[in-house]
Amino acid sequence: MSAPAADTPARPLAAAHPWSNWLIILVPYLWLFLFLLLPFLIVVKLSLSQTAVAQPPYSPVFDLAAGFAGIRSFFGALSLDNYRALFSDSLYIGSFLKSLEIALISTLLLIAAALPVAYGMSRAPRSWQPALVIAVMLPFWTAFLIRIYAWITILQREGLLNDLLLALRIVDQPVPMLASDGAVYVGIVYSYLPFMVLPIYAVLCKIDDSLLEAAADLGCPRWKTFWLVTFPLAWPGLAAGALICFIPIVGEFIIPDLLGNSRTQMIGQTLWTEFFANRDWPVASALAVALLCALLIPIVIVQRMQNETLGARR
Repeated sequence: MSAPAADTPARPLAAAHPWSNWLIILVPYLWLFLFLLLPFLIVVKLSLSQTAVAQPPYSPVFDLAAGFAGIRSFFGALSLDNYRALFSDSLYIGSFLKSLEIALISTLLLIAAALPVAYGMSRAPRSWQPALVIAVMLPFWTAFLIRIYAWITILQREGLLNDLLLALRIVDQPVPMLASDGAVYVGIVYSYLPFMVLPIYAVLCKIDDSLLEAAADLGCPRWKTFWLVTFPLAWPGLAAGALICFIPIVGEFIIPDLLGNSRTQMIGQTLWTEFFANRDWPVASALAVALLCALLIPIVIVQRMQNETLGARR
């Protein structure tokens, strides 16, 4: 039997298995549909329902056994009353504005704390950088809830921080730090700092050193080189870290619940109260949908700014 010719062209993989490309495309879309779009549509349906003292605690319930008439009555019973309640009740508006305030201030504090850390990591010797990255990720090895409870021990009136201040004679009596906005900011910055440091570090460590050397050769001082060269180049990492932190902080529940007080009522606590304590699933669902729609705004803004930055570089 003769060997095949060496110049015989190989059959394309797509031609041999035409369904493989479709399968590769279909699987992620199917995953997104099952675990993202379908649950979101269920929440949207709940947000258009009415509260009912029943099981489940909402109406109408979709009943296929009723046929076309049941489907028509189901859609006819849906309404926007829950969304009207959100924009007319000061509790929901206040908790939403408080969430935005805490998330914005926390994100700015995170940038101020993470930028020097990430810059120092990127300028450290290459052999040290893996150990520094592990040091930043080290808090993840401890349960999140335990770390927040540890801050309760530190910040309470008889806690470690007040004991230290009294021992150093900085204060004459314990300072009330727990159950305040400051305690919430401390807990958030501590918990989310790695999420801000790592994206900035990933960008800073790729900056070409020749750019910094050129700025130094032109007589630019180090601080000016940082603001005119390093900081603009670090913008993609800053934007990514800000989004990664800002979005979950808006819906944060555990930190303000354990470290805050009634004046730090955030949207996550309000949502939990409506869903589990009041069992008002329709209002809680409307709150979740409104929160999601509001969080799409900073995503679109940052994405547009990044596209403009990339277009300007090209």
